[in-house]
Amino acid sequence: MREMSARSGISEATLRMWEVRHEFPQPRRMASGHRRYSEQDLARVRAVLRGRARGLSLQAAIELAHDLEDEQAPSVYASLRSRYPELETQVLSKPAMLAMSHAIEDECLARAERPLLFGCFQRERFYRASEHRWRELARTAELAVVLADFGRVRRPKYAPVEVPIASSDPVAREWAIVCESPSFGACLAGWERPADDGTRGERMFEAAWTIEASAVRLAAQVCLRLAAAAAPEVLDGLEERLDSTPVAREHELRSAIQLSTRMVRYAAAS
Repeated sequence: MREMSARSGISEATLRMWEVRHEFPQPRRMASGHRRYSEQDLARVRAVLRGRARGLSLQAAIELAHDLEDEQAPSVYASLRSRYPELETQVLSKPAMLAMSHAIEDECLARAERPLLFGCFQRERFYRASEHRWRELARTAELAVVLADFGRVRRPKYAPVEVPIASSDPVAREWAIVCESPSFGACLAGWERPADDGTRGERMFEAAWTIEASAVRLAAQVCLRLAAAAAPEVLDGLEERLDSTPVAREHELRSAIQLSTRMVRYAAAS
C-alpha cells in the first residue's frame, strides 16, 4: 500500500477508506495479509483522480474509471475504428505502408516539437531494419517507444525504449506509427491480413491514417497503455498528462496538405 500511495499521490488512509466504503480498488491479498496492487489498479486510481478533478463525485468517478477501462481496445487499429468509424480504410501492400510510414516520420522530424512517438513493429527484425531512422527520431523526441517481440524491456541511450509484446496480443499483428505533439500529429495503423493465393505471399494490411488531433491522441493513449503494461517505470506520469492536456487542432489543415503531399511523393518514388 505504501508504494501505491507514493505513486498515486493518495494517502494510505484514503485508500483504505475507498476499499471499505466503495470496494475500490480491489488489491490481491497475500497470505501475510498485505495488499498487492497491480499496474491496472494504479491506472484505475489515477482515472478516479482525473474524474474527481473534473468535479465528479467519488462514486461517479469510480464508475467512469471502470467504464473507460472496459472500452479500451487492445490494439491501435481497433481503437481508432471503434471510436472513429468514419475513417477511410484501405488495403495496402508492405511497400505502400513503408512509404506512408516514412512520410509521417519525416514530417515529424521536420515539424514536430518534442513529440511523443510510438511504433508497433510486430517482429524485432522488422524494427532493426528501421532502427537507424528511429534513433534519429528519438534524438529530438520527448519520448520514443517501439513495441515488438523483444526479449525484454531495454532503454538504449539515444534510442527508443524497446517494449516487448506477446505473440498472442492483438497488437502483435499490427503495423502502427503515432506522432503526437502540439505542432504536428499523425498516425497510421493497420492489421496484417493472412496471406492467400491472390497476393502471392505479399504482405497486405488493412489500414487507416489520420491527422485529426483527437484521433492521434487516442492512438497515443492506446500505445502508452500497451507499453505501460510491460514498462510502467519508464512511462510513469505520461498517461495522466496525455489525458489532461488539451488537444491542439489549429494545425490540422496544414498538416493534412503537407503530409498528403509527402505521402504521394514517397509512394510514387517507391
